[in-house]
Amino acid sequence: QLQASGGGSVQAGGSLRLSCAASGNIFSINVMGWYRQAPGKQRELVATISRGGITNYVDSVKGRFTISRDNAKNTVYLQMNLLKPEDTAVYYCNADIRDRGSVYDKNYWGKGTLVTVSS
Repeated sequence: QLQASGGGSVQAGGSLRLSCAASGNIFSINVMGWYRQAPGKQRELVATISRGGITNYVDSVKGRFTISRDNAKNTVYLQMNLLKPEDTAVYYCNADIRDRGSVYDKNYWGKGTLVTVSS
C-alpha cells in the first residue's frame, strides 16, 4: 500500500530526497509522515503533514528537513539537507488512509528505506 524510495549513502552535509507513494482502493489520505529507526534505538517520528499541508517536525531536523505531499499523486516526500551522521537510520513512511467504501481511516506503514550518512 505504501512504497518508499530514495534512500542511499551520502557524506555529511549532503542531501537526499525520500518519496513514498500510496496505492490501492484509496478514497482519501489524512496525515502522512516519516519515522526513522537507528540501530539500537526506538522508532521515532521525524515529520508529519496533514492533508491541508500543516507540518510538524522533530526538533533535531527542523531547518534541515522538509516534508511535502502531492495529494493528486498520493505521495509524500522528505527532502533532507545538511545531513548528519546521526541521521543514519531506516526511514519509514506512514499514512492514515481511508479506502473506498470505508468509514474509518486505517494506518499503514511502508517498508523502510535505509539512509546512511558518513562523516
